[in-house]
Amino acid sequence: MKSKELKIIGLSFSKTQAGQFILVLGEKRGNLKLPIIIKENEAHYIALKLENIKVTKPPIFDVIKNITDSLKADLFQIMITHVTEGIFYSKVSLSNMVDEFEFDCSIGDAICLSICYECPIRVNVDVLSSVGILMSDEGEIDEQQHQSNHNRKRDYDTNLNISDLETLLQKALVNEEYEIASQIRDRIIEMKQKSN
Repeated sequence: MKSKELKIIGLSFSKTQAGQFILVLGEKRGNLKLPIIIKENEAHYIALKLENIKVTKPPIFDVIKNITDSLKADLFQIMITHVTEGIFYSKVSLSNMVDEFEFDCSIGDAICLSICYECPIRVNVDVLSSVGILMSDEGEIDEQQHQSNHNRKRDYDTNLNISDLETLLQKALVNEEYEIASQIRDRIIEMKQKSN
């Protein structure tokens, strides 16, 4: 899978979704940005790490790192693999000096782990080309960027059938990603209503 490395550009409160934050990732070498919705606890962790603020009780991501360090394992990369119905999916790659493993992970948790382990954030180039937008690092979009964004192919609502969505719903429930599951369930209901 062809990929590009990303960096964290900024983090801000979402004006449209209460309790949610927008994390903007940008190409290390390029102008495309990925705005991603994350949860409050993930945003809090990212903000603490970016500001280098120490806390007395270690957050869960630091506990995970302590465990993997003790086992001589290392999380060496996260990969944003695909986007479906506006939901980003990612995998984390872990090695224990003998084998390498890949695990599915929510996008917010994956970003937190990348900061904790100081490992690269990579994105499938197909994801970046289909949902990335042109904007400055300050979050501003000039007229030329606006026109380019408008003219580019968008793939926020990938055309999936109900069966595909039900499979994704089961996977989200197994992974205890209840917010994602509720969004998929709502989409299934909407599609069933339209077909009747």
